Amino acid sequence: MKKSFQLFYCCLLLVITGCSKYLGKEPDNRVSVTTPQKISQLLGSAYPKANYQSFAEMMTDNVTDITEGPLDNRLTDPYFFADSHETQEDSPEFYWFRCYTAIAAANQALVSIKASPDSALLSAQKGEALVARAYSHFMLVNFFAKFYNDATSTSDPGVPYVTEPETVVIKQYDRKTVKYVYDMVENDLITGLALINDNNYVQPKYHFNKSAANAFASRFYLYKKDYARVIQYANQSITNNNFAANLRGWNTTYANISDVNQLQSTYAKATENANLLLVETQSLWARNFDNNRYGLDASIQRILFKRPEPLTGAIWAIKQYSIGSVHILVPKINEYFVKVSVNADIGDPYVMVPLFTAEEVLFNRAEAYAYTGNSVAAIANLNTYASTRFSNYSATTNNITAAKINSYYATSNIRDGLIKAILDYRRTEFVHEGMRWFDILRYGMPVTHKVVLGQSSSLITLTATDNRKVWQIPSSALLSGIALNPR
Repeated sequence: MKKSFQLFYCCLLLVITGCSKYLGKEPDNRVSVTTPQKISQLLGSAYPKANYQSFAEMMTDNVTDITEGPLDNRLTDPYFFADSHETQEDSPEFYWFRCYTAIAAANQALVSIKASPDSALLSAQKGEALVARAYSHFMLVNFFAKFYNDATSTSDPGVPYVTEPETVVIKQYDRKTVKYVYDMVENDLITGLALINDNNYVQPKYHFNKSAANAFASRFYLYKKDYARVIQYANQSITNNNFAANLRGWNTTYANISDVNQLQSTYAKATENANLLLVETQSLWARNFDNNRYGLDASIQRILFKRPEPLTGAIWAIKQYSIGSVHILVPKINEYFVKVSVNADIGDPYVMVPLFTAEEVLFNRAEAYAYTGNSVAAIANLNTYASTRFSNYSATTNNITAAKINSYYATSNIRDGLIKAILDYRRTEFVHEGMRWFDILRYGMPVTHKVVLGQSSSLITLTATDNRKVWQIPSSALLSGIALNPR
């Protein structure tokens, strides 16, 4: 399944026009995608149809060697902090390819919008294309380049920022710098966000709607440490600033669901208020996250879901299940199987992934409040979160306070205590989803994994500045002149 970097445009044309047109009758099909309907249809392909949750989660401190379960190189390699050479779903190279395929779709849409006689009526589609293009590049630069740092981003190699469809078989690309990529992402994101119109969508949750685009902006500026803008875009993401009504109801509606399969299917539904943007991804993660040899066990469960939780004194309402004798799962990863035809027995597994959620936006804002000295607002945000996460929650007895934070984290600096609390809550909230990896990158945390061999065990550590924190560029990209990351 090796694919070279220059194939993105070819794959896009195959999707749009079919193999026979691309190979024989109409080699340049850009002029045919000019109607608003066709452009909107094309934009459905402008989102990466690949799941990063598996390999990102395997790099974190949320997993350990359980000693039981099947082995899969796509999960084993990241657990051992090793460069992956896998190319199928749930691998870094598959994600790289699908991101650039999505970028190719966005670029094709932008070219078609410009050429369309109805271009003046396509501003909403242009906005979606720009924000979608920004998102894929943003994810790529955070996985395959050093994390953004004001002091080094002007010299750290980035990833190719592609702004036009490919028209040659092998095109050469320049990685430029992380700062260049972030600047390009920012320009596309802010320009596109202003153009997005939710009325343009039949199902807004599967597109960059206004709420999701603002959530993206809140994450982007959090990573850049521009905290005033984090607050600005977080406030614009959730209607009327009503976070409580848009967080998952773990201690209300979810508490009434006893079937684990129903919980898993509910988590990533478009009808769930917390989900701001969803994308379908070809993935085996639903089959692997709760039975792979490397995963969540009781020892890590006790860290994530302390009983009672120290800042509230309450018990987590987020449900956890034991699978077999050692595996622990939180019911959130669900598979749906797509057959190749109606009567076929074969097909492909898919997982719907929430790319942005109300929970993340609330955490982003709380962190920004902490860094801008508004500890009262940050604590209020944490209490909003807690009100939906703990059984029999009482705003009187279970409220989080500055005193509780300082006491538990043994600090007299409320900002430091708040950051630790936010990171702990984020770690628990997004278990299985790979989001912990970005916090590890942002804060330069080391990660230690246990390795069991027979009756003995050892530890392997990914240090704060380890080069392996930057995923290796796929070897197939070498044809396009893209330099590998140092090792």
